[in-house]
Amino acid sequence: MTTHAQELDSQQHKKGNPMSEHPLSSETRELLEKVSVATLATALYKRGLRNQVIQDVRPVARKGKNMVGPAFTLRYMPAREDRNQLVEFRNPMHPQRHAVETCPAGHVMVMDSRKSAYAASAGDILITRLMMRGAAGVVTDGGFRDAMNIGELEMPSYHSRPSSPTNLTTNEAIDINVPIGCGDAPVFPGDILVGDDDSVIVIPAYMAEEVAKEAVEMTAFEDFALSRVQSGASIIGLYPATKEENLKEFNEWRAENGR
Repeated sequence: MTTHAQELDSQQHKKGNPMSEHPLSSETRELLEKVSVATLATALYKRGLRNQVIQDVRPVARKGKNMVGPAFTLRYMPAREDRNQLVEFRNPMHPQRHAVETCPAGHVMVMDSRKSAYAASAGDILITRLMMRGAAGVVTDGGFRDAMNIGELEMPSYHSRPSSPTNLTTNEAIDINVPIGCGDAPVFPGDILVGDDDSVIVIPAYMAEEVAKEAVEMTAFEDFALSRVQSGASIIGLYPATKEENLKEFNEWRAENGR
């Protein structure tokens, strides 16, 4: 007889493993750790991608460092009462529990919670387990219960707001590592998630390296422009740099600051 675990493994085999097609290199990860989501959003906008920021999601607690990792997804659907009693959690292959126990180290677990924080996507015990297994972070477009405890963890976590009711109240965890929508942003398994102290963005894996390199360059100029504005300079001709003298000053500033 086929078990639920075997069914899940079979489904993943049929869908392929996009994470292996465009693996995140340590160099690209390090670059993405240094740039803001806002800068990345501009870099993606230049490539025609306008809907990559996960909407209405924010840090449970600010960490002062970026979350970076490939996406490992969990999809919820509306709950049906006869299928979502507390006894479901006794099943070791319950998709929510199975996702926590199979999310690869270094990945970000991303949950499609139907943009609803009426019931929690997970609580502090599951998120702590995810951290102990080496996950890079967790994101939901719903809410977390025990959010005050999750905020104290070292691992970055993002949600819309605290939510105390168990997920079974309104959600059924139904599928693992499939394409999802999270906060109106499309997320495919293996996409690169970057979260800062403001928000989270989704970068298609195949363009992560080039976007990361460009964002680092953009960040250097933004830092230069901010320093000039703080010194009283006008933004006209500076941001964007349409005056040749500003570009010359930028190159000099960059050489002086090792950027």
